[in-house]
Amino acid sequence: MLVAASGARAQKLLEELKVWLETNPLLLADFPEVCVAIRKLERVAHRQKGQRFRGEPTRIEWGATRIVLPAIPGSAASGVVIQCSGMEGSELRGASFARYDGRILRPTHVLVDDPQTRESAFSPTQCDSREQIIKADILGMAGPGEQMACCITMTVGADDDLAHRLLDRKRNPEFRGEKYRLLESPPKNVELWERYRELREADLMNDGDGSEATEFYRENREAMDEGAVVSWPARYNPKTEISAIQFAMNLKFRDETAFLSEYQNEPVAKIDESGEGMVDAITIINKSSGYKRGVAPLESQLLTGFIDVHKDLLYWASVAWERNFTGVVVDWGTYPEQKKLNFQLSEARPTLSDVAKKKAFDARQKIPGLEGALTGALETLVETLFERGVQREDGALMRYDRILIDANWGEMTDVVYQFCRRSRFGANLLPSHGMGVGASSRAFGDYKAQRGDVVGLHWRVPNAIGKRSTRHAVIDANFWKSFIHGRLATAPGDPGCLSLNGDPGERGLIASHLTAEYCVPTVNERTGRRVNEWKLRMRRPDNHWFDCLVGACVGASICGAKLPTTPGETAPTRKVRRVSFSELQQRRRRR
Repeated sequence: MLVAASGARAQKLLEELKVWLETNPLLLADFPEVCVAIRKLERVAHRQKGQRFRGEPTRIEWGATRIVLPAIPGSAASGVVIQCSGMEGSELRGASFARYDGRILRPTHVLVDDPQTRESAFSPTQCDSREQIIKADILGMAGPGEQMACCITMTVGADDDLAHRLLDRKRNPEFRGEKYRLLESPPKNVELWERYRELREADLMNDGDGSEATEFYRENREAMDEGAVVSWPARYNPKTEISAIQFAMNLKFRDETAFLSEYQNEPVAKIDESGEGMVDAITIINKSSGYKRGVAPLESQLLTGFIDVHKDLLYWASVAWERNFTGVVVDWGTYPEQKKLNFQLSEARPTLSDVAKKKAFDARQKIPGLEGALTGALETLVETLFERGVQREDGALMRYDRILIDANWGEMTDVVYQFCRRSRFGANLLPSHGMGVGASSRAFGDYKAQRGDVVGLHWRVPNAIGKRSTRHAVIDANFWKSFIHGRLATAPGDPGCLSLNGDPGERGLIASHLTAEYCVPTVNERTGRRVNEWKLRMRRPDNHWFDCLVGACVGASICGAKLPTTPGETAPTRKVRRVSFSELQQRRRRR
């Protein structure tokens, strides 16, 4: 018996088996008495009734739900029956077959292939039903006094699903389950793999094939493979990949949740996508500051912003802060501005390219490329933000203390650095890189500060070295996303409360961005370190203003904002190297 989740799926599996019996040369070599008779049918079904061997009918049967192998004297496969059925098919109960020699056959072997669907894996009721079908209907198909073998191949799709139950030997001791992983042990060098991920994503976003990242892996393979063990070394695409380790990491970077479920048999537990410690969209929409867009409260002492860089749009947000991290999201928007109140990045009109083409046409100049369009857009937006500033409710004009700009977009990283270095507002601009520091990653505080580094609360500004020679911020994105939802959950009037300007209708879209991700509490079993890891929801919505608030929040921390109740918070520090008296005298003489 060949059993699948549905009857259609079972018939497809049987059809594949029929093709192998008809065409596979290895099966023909090992079982000529079976395969020759099958090939003689030439896929003409009505020939089966008239087929004979040495004058005797072969009694071969070649149907959609059952095949009977030819009755050939001396063949061990003579008259073997292979039948298929869905999980709830009527063929499961009382399945039997009357042979030409008068024997009544009952199933002696059952192969159950992936008996659950994605939907049933998350349904306790369906899991209960399918478990009962296996235990009662399938295992009960054996004849009286006969033993039957049952083999089930399936993937663990969710916590406490059918596969999880059958693998639990305490719960089902008759099943001897084994769980296999594609990546038995992950690689140790997280930093090199994060660099590989950045190169690959940048290459793919620019219509590449990921070859730049593959070359990086080729050059650093020994270090990147250290500690990694795969169960199937031949599982990779030789046209685009070098090893099964690279293949596994590509799958993980594409979608870690799917990778854990489909390839590691370790699905994330049934996650309530409301998330632990998250604020829902309705709460955010109702979290009003009482001010109109563009107006800051009288108590505001700092003004920070962030620009999230994309190929088609620049998302930006401005936040006015008190030094105890009480904040108001003063204003937010895109460049170029969109005409719709609700829109997605994928449907943006006009785009950066549209604006660049129009400007070039009006000035009768050559249309700039992607780098030129991005530079022009940054110049226009930054100049507008700095010159406009934000009006405080007492009429005073607040100027930006710091604006961070997303520099994570692959090949455009150098464009952002160059813009910040050359801009007349460069003293208040800072390129930034968000890092998803998970429980299995190296802890943010474990990085050793170098001379000249500025280190703060889950952020650091390394000393400017190398070809870019520009200061930049490195941000622990998971920490700050949790921090923002903590501020959104804080009651008005309490220190550290974050609220939003504008009417409820204006706050709807930004609320959807702020709830586009959910957090998963994750614990490193080796170190015991607990991290709330943030992941995009399955429908992959836009989350860009969420990134903007992260950057604005970090900007406030860099400028000295401090939440008194934040455990372990310390003021930004600069690593200082002690200088001996003789070295100090030498410096003075050189001057």
